[in-house]
Amino acid sequence: MAQLTLKQADVSYEEKERLFTQVTQDIRFHDYLKGCYECGICVAACPSARFYDFSPRKITQAVAREDIELVYKQMNEDVWNCSQCFSCDRCPRGNSPGGIITILREVAVKNGLRTAKAALEGYGRVVYKIMSTGTQVSPDMLQPDAFPDWGPEVRDVSENLDLWRRALPPETLHTTELAWDIEEKTLTELYLIWHLTGVLDMIKEIDEGLHMILQDVMEEALEEKGYHLS
Repeated sequence: MAQLTLKQADVSYEEKERLFTQVTQDIRFHDYLKGCYECGICVAACPSARFYDFSPRKITQAVAREDIELVYKQMNEDVWNCSQCFSCDRCPRGNSPGGIITILREVAVKNGLRTAKAALEGYGRVVYKIMSTGTQVSPDMLQPDAFPDWGPEVRDVSENLDLWRRALPPETLHTTELAWDIEEKTLTELYLIWHLTGVLDMIKEIDEGLHMILQDVMEEALEEKGYHLS
């Protein structure tokens, strides 16, 4: 935590203000934030608040008050404790704390914040699996060190991978292709969506190596279908 605090202290107020401006200029922002009653209903409904020192209300209030220093701190720490279930959307004022957190996360990713890279480090293989096979995970990926937040069941799965591989059954030890048959048309549409919406640009800010691999996979697949990425 001391290292994180030092890193934050090295960031100028102007840079923090620039990031906050990106948050408020998001097209969804004014639909997600209409003013906070401080009733705490969002916290009572939040599953993450039961297990972490996390409060969607505090994030909503900090953004509403335009507390740039606090919002930057939350962008580096608190927003990554959100499970993105949107249970908090029962706000009587019509706020969407989960939506606000989504924007904060996206700004953190687009700007390559160190904490965003750390939070998403374990999911690089998930992204690669989606882009290469259309599925999210394969049996060999279920390791407790890769997904510590998945609970003790992951350890049980990792210790019985041979059994799980026979149960699926995957074509190789590293895919679930036979269990999840994804049409080439679906993958092509997925590649086009990721390219046109700028998802690949976001990935580049987090992991350049993964971005290069995905770019190669996409370009080859799309060129075979007659598309050429500019």
